Amino acid sequence: MFCLMQPSIIQKDDAYYPGSLRLLLNDRAPAALTALGQVDLLKAWKLAFFCSVKCPGSLILRTYDLAQELAKTDLTMMGGFHSPVEQECLTVLMRSSSPLIVCPARDIATMRIPAQYKKPLADGRLLLVSPFTKTERRATAQMALYRNQFVAALAEQIFVTYAEPAGKTELFCRQILEWQKPLYTFDCEANRNLIAMGAKPASESYRFDERK
Repeated sequence: MFCLMQPSIIQKDDAYYPGSLRLLLNDRAPAALTALGQVDLLKAWKLAFFCSVKCPGSLILRTYDLAQELAKTDLTMMGGFHSPVEQECLTVLMRSSSPLIVCPARDIATMRIPAQYKKPLADGRLLLVSPFTKTERRATAQMALYRNQFVAALAEQIFVTYAEPAGKTELFCRQILEWQKPLYTFDCEANRNLIAMGAKPASESYRFDERK
């Protein structure tokens, strides 16, 4: 297992640089990645997680239950974990023993590592990875969008708790489906827009793995 205890650069010609970035992002693929932690997780089967900033209360509770179920598995979860619902899921996953990839919308070489990250890093089950450079220290809306595209390009599957109709997350989901990535969401009235687009309905007990 290859674990970086200091931030390191993964160049485009490195064996750890994911080919899916070149395939899906094309000329927008980052020239290099900055990584800290368990780099082998880049080669794992990954489920990315997203949710709009605004989310119905009933779906917040269902997402918490889903996070509790995923925390019992060895599936690698990944995301930017920026919206309130995403942050709640991150808290649950950090307390588990499941592998995890966190992708901040900024450079990580100069980032202060949060206290809750230190034990998972030491245990070799956490990877911080970013497509941004040292000149991009403050997250912007444009960087957050690119970060989400970066995460979706890396993941084998994507779960979206909720995408506000006509919002940025819904538009992002359209791009995921154009990439022909498996996209999942809760089967409920609030997500009819996503299901109509082609998202697959799933429950809290759904098994996200390579056989689905």
